[in-house]
Amino acid sequence: MQSRMTTTVLCVDGDDDDRSATADALADAGLGVHTAASVAEATDALGPSIDCVVTEYTLPDGTGLDLIAGVRGHVPDTPCVLFTDDSPEDIDTTAFESVVVEYLSKGSSGGSDRLTELVDTLLARRSQVGYPLPPDEDGRLAALAQYDVAELETVTALDRLTELAARHFDVDRAFVGIVTEHEERFVSCHGGELEPLDREDTMCTHAILEDDLLVVPDVREDDRFEHNDALDRLNIRSYAGAPVRTPDGAALGSFCLTDGDARTYSADDRTYLRLLADEVEEQLDLRSRLREAGRADE
Repeated sequence: MQSRMTTTVLCVDGDDDDRSATADALADAGLGVHTAASVAEATDALGPSIDCVVTEYTLPDGTGLDLIAGVRGHVPDTPCVLFTDDSPEDIDTTAFESVVVEYLSKGSSGGSDRLTELVDTLLARRSQVGYPLPPDEDGRLAALAQYDVAELETVTALDRLTELAARHFDVDRAFVGIVTEHEERFVSCHGGELEPLDREDTMCTHAILEDDLLVVPDVREDDRFEHNDALDRLNIRSYAGAPVRTPDGAALGSFCLTDGDARTYSADDRTYLRLLADEVEEQLDLRSRLREAGRADE
């Protein structure tokens, strides 16, 4: 669990008494607390020192969701909680479908105790995973939610691209992997089917952190993968992966090549792999826009 000494919660509420009560409950639980009475004050307080945001929904100059949307722009992976008197039915989420937020009613039994437990859980989940997280992990997962991953497994255009890649590079496997919250799912694979892998076992977990490509000529010589039994089981000795992103830059997964032999990739090879990943991005973006258009027609 994240150390309480370094954990600071931003408590936002326009009601002075409610704000003080919530801040006192968080402080009594050993958490550091900053307070704000409005979206503007809270926005000014945002920064790397804020580990979690707890906000009322109704604020003098906007809503808690307005604030949380701003949080995603400043510090994207910061856990956020709506701790509010407003019921879920009264909260307008129309413009905030991609905002990831926890909801807790102030009027619920033991509300303050449940709030501190929820904050602890969110911070522990953020810090205890056995693999590195992108700095925009919450925003990345929100973007991923706009895609039907199961539907992607039937996209024949992706199958053509992975077959082309496997033949061009002469590798054992070429695949498109989508990295969800806890695992990687393979929506297209040429060279043998792959079952979903726990996220801590997949190399794409590291590839989505890269600005460009992740190339590992020999996994046995890379400390990150020294104890990864899944790679031995799948006969993966070398790896090259190009992140696949949304138009806004959120990494959904990667276009990957693996082989049972150690090998390197030239600058031309890397450029070609990036072009294939770009094509996957265009395919996914097109399908996303078609789905949104279908929803609008309905």
